[in-house]
Amino acid sequence: MHLVQILLPRSDNAGEPFAKEDFDRVKDELANTFKGVTAYFRTPAEGVWREGKESDMDEIVIFEVMTEEVDLPDWRRRRAELERRFRQDEIIIRYLPMALV
Repeated sequence: MHLVQILLPRSDNAGEPFAKEDFDRVKDELANTFKGVTAYFRTPAEGVWREGKESDMDEIVIFEVMTEEVDLPDWRRRRAELERRFRQDEIIIRYLPMALV
């Protein structure tokens, strides 16, 4: 079993917040593909990205799904689509092995 996490920014690079519908679309797509999805909207999560001496801060939304197998080509396609839709140079999608207890 694997836990897949998607980290999405709440706002674009100009500080304009994304609409609730943008996040609902992601949630619906994941729910339709996997047995369930968890979305962390209310807990303020912050990301700090450093490049050299420069740093940027984002408020992020985290989506999680559990899956038996990780289809890397499919997740790469999803990442490219999310980067386009959320106007980002890079979206973080990560997966971790897990076990249910």
